[in-house]
Amino acid sequence: MRLIYSLSVRCYGLIIRVAAIFNVKARQWIDGRRGIFDRLESALELVDRNQNAIVWFHVSSLGEFEQGRPVIEAFRKRWPAKKILLTFFSPSGYELRKNYDQADFIFYLPLDVPANSRRFLEIVRPEMVFFVKYDFWFNYMETIHDRHIPIYFISAIFRKNQYFFKWYGHWFRNHLRHVTRFFVQNTESEELLKLAGIVKVTLTGDTRFDRVYAIASRQISMPLIEKFVAGRQVFIMGSSWEPDELKCIPLIKHRELNLKYIIAPHDTSPARVRFILDQLGRPAVCYSGLNEENAGTADILIIDSIGILSQLYRYATVAFIGGGFGGGIHNIQEPVTFGVPVFFGPNYHKFKEARDLVTLGGAFSVSSSEELLEKVREIAGNSQEHQRLSAICINYVAENRGATEKIIACLEQPGEVKN
Repeated sequence: MRLIYSLSVRCYGLIIRVAAIFNVKARQWIDGRRGIFDRLESALELVDRNQNAIVWFHVSSLGEFEQGRPVIEAFRKRWPAKKILLTFFSPSGYELRKNYDQADFIFYLPLDVPANSRRFLEIVRPEMVFFVKYDFWFNYMETIHDRHIPIYFISAIFRKNQYFFKWYGHWFRNHLRHVTRFFVQNTESEELLKLAGIVKVTLTGDTRFDRVYAIASRQISMPLIEKFVAGRQVFIMGSSWEPDELKCIPLIKHRELNLKYIIAPHDTSPARVRFILDQLGRPAVCYSGLNEENAGTADILIIDSIGILSQLYRYATVAFIGGGFGGGIHNIQEPVTFGVPVFFGPNYHKFKEARDLVTLGGAFSVSSSEELLEKVREIAGNSQEHQRLSAICINYVAENRGATEKIIACLEQPGEVKN
């Protein structure tokens, strides 16, 4: 089975190489791994392992980084002598956070084939390893286990339809038994693992709630955005894909609502921004061109850069979160922590926070432009109703905070982390 798995990983790498001819992100994926072992050796050769043990955190992309970030920062504060190595799988995470100041070393993760996993571990020699959510790389996990290095999963989440729990999942389940401890998001994950004979499980919740609460607690000034908003109600469409945009654009064209609109597409390439501009049929300004003059007159702002969306939600009255007409919705905690009621498409059931908030009444699944327009009109036009929904959202975040503290408390137990 390992041979088949490793072969599939190599095939994936080959596909990326072919895609790199045409695709910028694929090219970044390849270029970022070029000469990586030499660069790793050079970066780590001066580390005194007796005084400064290396702790390795791995995340897949930007979303998982934000999920792991509270633990990285709490770990660094609690054990400041440790050196933190942070690896990314995806360019969308690495390129944005390669200068993150709470990690000592930041690299791409080499492709998960046996030779790479062995060489990587030989160079890094981590004291312990943390993976975030569900980025399972089985050759790395096997090599870590062979070297008797503790490995933890942060904010792990499992569903009964995953391959781990199928009749053919024995080989994959065996690797889960190599994990020192799973810090899981929900009771379903805890029960699935224990039914599979994996008992080193602690229910902590989702660290994203700690991260979004920290974001909301920071005092951030965005003068041009504030001039654009100008005290008006704001509809934000965040992390949107084309199907989301086509559902929201009729609402944006509906001038009777008297809202300001911020559109932050998941893909900020010029081609995607041009598509949105062509569909709007109304004047709009891009964030890259926002200035003192047009900020006060524009009604529609398109965010053509990455990294500021989480802060923009503080200006929102309501928000539509993309992905619900495709594979699944993006992060809804970011607007919810600011007390913003959220909308999304029908494909949200994999996400506990979305299910919870739909039940509580702070989030709404919509299937059509008409349904969205009717509900936004109802909320934006009724301040008491908006306040009620906002309170539901804020209370939900408050009740679900604390995962990071639980993880650090567990790691402080005797025998977990060497001081």
